[in-house]
Amino acid sequence: MNKFAVSLASSLVLAAVLTACGGGSDDSGSTPPPPPITPPTPAPELAQDYCYTLSTSMGDITLAIDATNTPITGENFKQYVDTGFYDGLIFHRVIHQFMVQGGGYTPDLVQKETLDPIENEASVGISNLRGTIAMARTSSPNSATSQFFINSVDNEFLDKANASDGVGYAVFGQVIDGIEIIDQIDIVDTNPNNDIPVEDIVINSIAEMTCPAT
Repeated sequence: MNKFAVSLASSLVLAAVLTACGGGSDDSGSTPPPPPITPPTPAPELAQDYCYTLSTSMGDITLAIDATNTPITGENFKQYVDTGFYDGLIFHRVIHQFMVQGGGYTPDLVQKETLDPIENEASVGISNLRGTIAMARTSSPNSATSQFFINSVDNEFLDKANASDGVGYAVFGQVIDGIEIIDQIDIVDTNPNNDIPVEDIVINSIAEMTCPAT
């Protein structure tokens, strides 16, 4: 039973008790109407505050990063990009019809040292739809550092509203060009034991560019 139903049922029980005890001046037995339902606040549209060319060994992808609605996450990503942190790393986890993940490991699977973890901004409500970029993390809500993933399909179950842990994964941007490269990465052969691509998919560089006019 949802909260609204529980609230309505409680109101009906209370009204019945008051009437039976003669506790109200209105003996008509009528029940007051339930309070209006407040519709949920719609999620904001993704802003394009910073744009980048993500150059990979399989082709180029253009990213637009939202630092308006997800300022902590957007600026965190920018800081890593500005220092060249991602250059030479790989997409180390690819799950077909789910997502492609990178930003943490070198081709020889050495994990790169990162900045401090950031606050999870999944509560903003932007959905993990196909082509969006979100932060990877551990089971701890505020554990994201440098690793990110790009959703290759709609993964709304990762949103805070639907997540099994009640927290979700923070979306902070989207692919605005080159989604076909994500589709190509999505179907590469991977090791069945750990989802690592059999052949390295290297992030050659991530370079800032002028965002296209919208």
